[in-house]
Amino acid sequence: MRRLLPIAVLILAACGRKASTGFRTDAVTRGPVSEIVNATGDVSAIVTVNVGSQVSGIIDKLLVDFNSPVKKGQLLATLDPRLLQAQLEIAGASLESAVANVEKAQAAYDDSVRIAARTVDLRKTGLVAQADVDTATATRDGSKAALSAAKAAVSQAKAARDMAATNLAFTRITSPIDGIVVSRSVDVGQTVAAAFQAPTLFLIANDLTKMQILANIDEADVGKVHEGLQAKFTVDAYPGETFTGAISQVRQAPNTIQNVVTYQGVISAPNPDRKLRQGMTASVTVTTAHKDEALRVPNAALRWKPDDATGGASEAPAGQQRPGGPPQARSASASARGGREPGAQQGPGRPGRVYKVENGRPVPVMIRVGLSDGQRTEVIDGLAEGDQVIVGGGDGAGAGAASQQRRRGPF
Repeated sequence: MRRLLPIAVLILAACGRKASTGFRTDAVTRGPVSEIVNATGDVSAIVTVNVGSQVSGIIDKLLVDFNSPVKKGQLLATLDPRLLQAQLEIAGASLESAVANVEKAQAAYDDSVRIAARTVDLRKTGLVAQADVDTATATRDGSKAALSAAKAAVSQAKAARDMAATNLAFTRITSPIDGIVVSRSVDVGQTVAAAFQAPTLFLIANDLTKMQILANIDEADVGKVHEGLQAKFTVDAYPGETFTGAISQVRQAPNTIQNVVTYQGVISAPNPDRKLRQGMTASVTVTTAHKDEALRVPNAALRWKPDDATGGASEAPAGQQRPGGPPQARSASASARGGREPGAQQGPGRPGRVYKVENGRPVPVMIRVGLSDGQRTEVIDGLAEGDQVIVGGGDGAGAGAASQQRRRGPF
């Protein structure tokens, strides 16, 4: 029997070690914390112009290609001008005919004026009737109106000729700006139709040494982003290299895609080496706030909580102290159940909760938190530097789970 006693003691000690739950803790430290907004967007030139054709026709010549530098007014391509040249000649002939009609109408009007004057003189001598005078006067007025119509026809014919000449000039496609040809959409011999809208022939970027990123910022983060903030971004073409820029504009127009609302932020970025290309996808990070000496707690501590909703340390009835449970544990547990510690919900920041280990049990502590960089969060109130907070372990459970393990043990 005496030999069995040491064995029983060892078994009891083993059960006690199994029942005790180990917690992983981390210290509250002081250091820099930055609040970062992440977004994605497309790289584009600041000024791009779609060069199209005002008239329909067949591409006759192409004088530039992809990546060709161009100057304002430089000839890019030409359309076959023969059809429009014929229309210009027709319009010119119509103008000449209208001018001839004016001369004819002028002669008829001058003749009607002479006849009317002679008829009036003859009426004074009684050689003609008054009806003849009226007829001559009406003929003169009619000739005057015909002359005015002929002159109007000349103006109309001039407008038609000018339109034909303008259309002929449109067969020469020129660059509207200085820049580089980013894309070319046509080939020689291809027919372009401008019946409904001007077809795009070339895309020209003004200056590729200065680019912009149109980043889609989530509606939850857009309030933190404003003009002048520095931004960093990466592109897949250059892994490991970080580019810098600045927020130049946050546009008011929302973009809604599958019930997700974003706002477009414009990031201006220098591109002296022309590494950034039109259409690249950029992963953007914007630092919206930063503190150099902030009290920080690991984010894992804010996420950790015992499986028991009462926090383990508050299982005893109100007003009774559990064995080994100090009054501070009951007070903190009351805060976890909805009670309020003095000053716990006051001051700046957002409310949060972490757990400390006291007498082998997790005890909740209500805190106020501020900036977060995704790994650590600023603590405004509730903790001191060097405090140890639970970040894991305990099998995801607190003292309540440990007590359940003790109750389930064979002893």
